Amino acid sequence: MTTLGGSGVPVSRLAFGGAAIGNLFTEVSDEQAHEAVTAAWERGIRYFDTAPHYGLGLSERRLGEALARYPRAEYTVSTKVGRRLEPTEVAGDDLANGFAVPAAHHRVWDFSADGVRRTLEASLERLGLDHVDVVYLHDPDDHAEDVFREGYPALEKLRSEGTVGAIGAGMNQAEMLTRFVRETDVDVVLCAGRHTLLDRSALTELLPAAVERGVSVVVGGAFNSGLLADPRPGATYNYAEAPTELLDRALRMKEVADRHGIGLRAAALAYCAAHPAVASVLVGARSAAEVHDCADQFATQVPDAFWQELRETGLLEEQA
Repeated sequence: MTTLGGSGVPVSRLAFGGAAIGNLFTEVSDEQAHEAVTAAWERGIRYFDTAPHYGLGLSERRLGEALARYPRAEYTVSTKVGRRLEPTEVAGDDLANGFAVPAAHHRVWDFSADGVRRTLEASLERLGLDHVDVVYLHDPDDHAEDVFREGYPALEKLRSEGTVGAIGAGMNQAEMLTRFVRETDVDVVLCAGRHTLLDRSALTELLPAAVERGVSVVVGGAFNSGLLADPRPGATYNYAEAPTELLDRALRMKEVADRHGIGLRAAALAYCAAHPAVASVLVGARSAAEVHDCADQFATQVPDAFWQELRETGLLEEQA
């Protein structure tokens, strides 16, 4: 366990990402979702992340139900604000947004102070909790003016009131997260897909800035949505079919991993966790089997010779 920034909020080094149990791309039953959370607990995971966006609240509801059997003081929960859910009467599903759920609500971008509080209150109701430990501003890429003027100050106020323990932002880019680290008093940032074996853009500014400022980084997207988990023709990279050059790079990395008797997934997770700024690595799972596999891979010792061969073959820079 480690803590986020100066907040004192504890997180396990491996964390459970809740998008998959919100029916990301395909349906997951309530039973499967609960089994996945139970497996995470059995493997020592004590940090669980979710968001209203994940299945239009389904992930939050399932996570809250599954965690209800455990002592509240023994786990950390984070959720996100910025997408407020509003009821709708339009028939259909939410697959256009990536989730196999009925479109009973629609998302409204809202980083206003009132929107932040209303979104958090609704999340607490779905989770069945009286507080969450961490709140992230969720994907504010196109809302910089609103988020720095109202959304972030609203989180600061919630933290000062003791409503939440730690605050931050979660995004799929490193540049704006670096601005949060340098210009605000966030405790943590969640960086998805930009500190991986294939995308090392967070190394340039974000991670050094986080170390300098004492801000923790939670890393998501360790497998870049699939390519590093199972490199093969047709594999996805950042939720689209992987470009040929990246597929070739991943396959070459897999060959090196095979020579050293480890899985590429183990190497991908180890790379994410190794930087001193990184407090936790967030892995999504839709079943108990996936949780156990991730925990096994995360516990695998990756030999120094593997990293050395990656450098010698040009697959990894010396400074990585």
